[in-house]
Amino acid sequence: MARKTFATAMLDALGHSLETDSSVMVLGAWSFIMDRGLPPEQEKMFFEKYGDRLSDPPTSESVVASLATGAAVAGMRPFVNFGTSSFAFEAWNQMINETGNVRFMSNGQLKAPLVFHMYCGVRGGGAAQHSQSPQAMFANAPGLELVLPSTPADAQGLLRTAIRSDNPTLFLTHTKLLQWEGETPDGDFAIPFGKADVKRAGRDVTVVATSLMVRESLAAAEALGKEGVEIEIVDPRTIVPLDIATILASVEKTGRLVVVEEAVATCSIASEIITLVAEQALHALKAPPVRVARPSAPVGYAPTLEKAVTPDAEKVVAAVRKLMRR
Repeated sequence: MARKTFATAMLDALGHSLETDSSVMVLGAWSFIMDRGLPPEQEKMFFEKYGDRLSDPPTSESVVASLATGAAVAGMRPFVNFGTSSFAFEAWNQMINETGNVRFMSNGQLKAPLVFHMYCGVRGGGAAQHSQSPQAMFANAPGLELVLPSTPADAQGLLRTAIRSDNPTLFLTHTKLLQWEGETPDGDFAIPFGKADVKRAGRDVTVVATSLMVRESLAAAEALGKEGVEIEIVDPRTIVPLDIATILASVEKTGRLVVVEEAVATCSIASEIITLVAEQALHALKAPPVRVARPSAPVGYAPTLEKAVTPDAEKVVAAVRKLMRR
């Protein structure tokens, strides 16, 4: 086991893929993870080693998405980086209407094995246009796999799987996770899609959390543990496909459910998970499930306004306490 930051784990996964598969290429290297999570020497070594496979095209997201999709259909495995997720909105038609439909509309004769990577979430001072969490939007687009890693090990293992997948994959990372350190398995390991991870066992409340909200939920668990309340934290890791079986098993044990995500609560992944639990395990619930998510409002630039709408450990603690009183 090696201790790495989230950013280094991602870079190692990408480097391994470039090393072992000549069809892997990178588009949009200017804002991959170098400028946000890596020391300059690591960036320099990466570009020196794989420079001929890295391309930094002009800023035109729709063109880049089209280029990557064509390359994928032709046999390449592009890793496309859009930087901040709101930039990807410029490529919405290509990603949703073209890339996601390639396999279905060709009756399986064509495939588009590529990864669209972007940063999501409230990063601090990003204001309304740079604090987007579009995961629920992507989850509503058939044909696209959706990955939300929360730890360095998950980032590395899931990225390897994403690059090897024959389906187009959305890989969303949170900028506040890039410097988070954790143990990462050695060797060529990959984490299968559709397999959730129980980040913390507990008996009283099931907390399903994604991305940065896993870290916030772990912090909430420490505070609640001092009050004698033990929460179980389930990290789906992938939303499409979703491991609902692990979530249901946890709810069957605890009888209570809180879902935490940084996206807007309306029509969210939290809403979908709660609906699935209600449909399949209503008998196990001792109280109505609770969502901890952003309200349907733009994110303000001012720190006080940003904090007011952003889910965090404090809000998770409040939700669990409320649920325990019901």
